[in-house]
Amino acid sequence: MQLGITAFLTDRDLNPADLARHAEDRGFASLYLPEHTHLPVRGDAPPALVEGVRLEDYRRSLDPLVALATAASVTRRIRLGTGVALVAQHDPIVLAKQVATLDHLSRGRVDLGVGFGWNRAEMVDHGVDFGARRAIAREHILCMQAMWSEQQPSFEGQYVSVPPCWCWPKPIQQPRVPTLIGGGATPAVFSAIAEYADGWLPVGGSGLSQSVPRLHRTVLERGRDPASIRIVPFGTVPTMEKLEHLQRIGVTEVVLRLPSGDADSMLRVLDDHCRYLEQFGEPGP
Repeated sequence: MQLGITAFLTDRDLNPADLARHAEDRGFASLYLPEHTHLPVRGDAPPALVEGVRLEDYRRSLDPLVALATAASVTRRIRLGTGVALVAQHDPIVLAKQVATLDHLSRGRVDLGVGFGWNRAEMVDHGVDFGARRAIAREHILCMQAMWSEQQPSFEGQYVSVPPCWCWPKPIQQPRVPTLIGGGATPAVFSAIAEYADGWLPVGGSGLSQSVPRLHRTVLERGRDPASIRIVPFGTVPTMEKLEHLQRIGVTEVVLRLPSGDADSMLRVLDDHCRYLEQFGEPGP
């Protein structure tokens, strides 16, 4: 079972290139960075804080693709992921170019973790209809997948219209950059995974014994092989017992939460997480 890390990095924390280099040197398989473009001041949209995440993380978070590009430049093995990119808030042509460029420059090490988003006010500022965010995200992802794999891609939908065009570079990973959908164990999330994604990023990882068979049934109904779907518990606060359970049920990668902070504090926790590598960690490709 591979172990990765995720941290909600800001402009005041250990920089992503140094974190990636330290994580790779210690044997972690992946580094995932989250996305929030901004945090509206309006009081009706408080951030969904979880253990190890600060309010400042939402106010000052780095752009994940730019941050991962710096990480790619100083590493050779560790996979680089978004956890998660809010694709409904992006122009899909631009995002397709950014992700393909990162995959090209990192020699095929990108995982695109995507989410539908919970912060209504943030989406309103981007001009996104919150109620339509899942449908918008779906079309953005399908458009990006066309841009990545076709020589003269085009896409026509309700929210996106792109006539035939030329767009390079193509990502090294074909036919698409692996796409993992974050979210709860809901029919909407499972349906999206079955239609156009390669895996699931369940936050924490509790309840997987019951939810993974449901996901597999949804994937089978779509005519796909459940074995092709990655299950990647994300933002997990680790214990030996928790990781042993996830390994027993067949999970092949777990992304551990690393609280953000200065270099000394982050590296102390990273070193503490290394004890799990001795029992569970397998290097990435």
